[in-house]
Amino acid sequence: MRYRFLVLVFCWPSLVAAQSITAREVISRIQEQVGIPWSDRTVDTFKAGDPDAPVTGVAVTMMATLDVLQRAAAEGHNLIITHEPTFYGHLDETAQLEADDDPIYLAKKRYIEEHGLIVWRFHDYWHQRVPDGVTEGMIRQLGWTEYPRVAGANVFTAPETTVRELAKDIEKRFDIKTLRVVGDPDMRVTRLAFAAGFPGFAPQQRLFRRDDVEVLVMGEAHEWETILYGADAVAAGMRKALIVMGHIPSEQAGMENCAEWMQGFVTEVPVAFVPAKEPFWRP
Repeated sequence: MRYRFLVLVFCWPSLVAAQSITAREVISRIQEQVGIPWSDRTVDTFKAGDPDAPVTGVAVTMMATLDVLQRAAAEGHNLIITHEPTFYGHLDETAQLEADDDPIYLAKKRYIEEHGLIVWRFHDYWHQRVPDGVTEGMIRQLGWTEYPRVAGANVFTAPETTVRELAKDIEKRFDIKTLRVVGDPDMRVTRLAFAAGFPGFAPQQRLFRRDDVEVLVMGEAHEWETILYGADAVAAGMRKALIVMGHIPSEQAGMENCAEWMQGFVTEVPVAFVPAKEPFWRP
């Protein structure tokens, strides 16, 4: 019995170490699995926390809002993988926020530090993956997977419906509280396009003006750009409509897809999808 007891005590630290993984090691696996050579010219970097700290759990999210951070920490997840910025700008630059002693930024920073959270952004390479990880998840949740698709484009031919019914279906599938529509609700359509997030006016314009697109389902846009462009198309008598989902709903399923993908190669700790809540509400 003495011999067996000594063997157990000797092996236990090794057993614990075998199940340990750091945030940097998790990200290294992502970089290996995504299938694209990594470059320093990317926003996909650590934004907060110690990359060499052990991971207790991974929370994958669309946007690392303070609410998401709180829910992730409550579930024991200390590595947060977010698709969008944490500190209010594409590059997560914080110098001016620090200089201003911005109370909102400081509250978020303090929460991250006090709870030992590590935040890493996964944006560029999840989009560059083939197939695009965000679009893949979104098309699946939209229910468009079996629709005929134009090669190399997010353009689909669907069974005939109205703009109103299409918008209602999207609103229900994604539980969107503030979906908006530009165009005739009773127009019958079959030719649909999808543009996630906020790619800017030029990509949205190119999709919307195509002869084989009647409805562009999109994330968000400046209202003086794509929204005005769509309104002018309608006023000109063109068979065109926009369905504006909002940024979070238009990419959220893509990050749920990311969590499922990661579960295949990160097995030491739990990997969970933590959805970001739509920030708007309708009175």
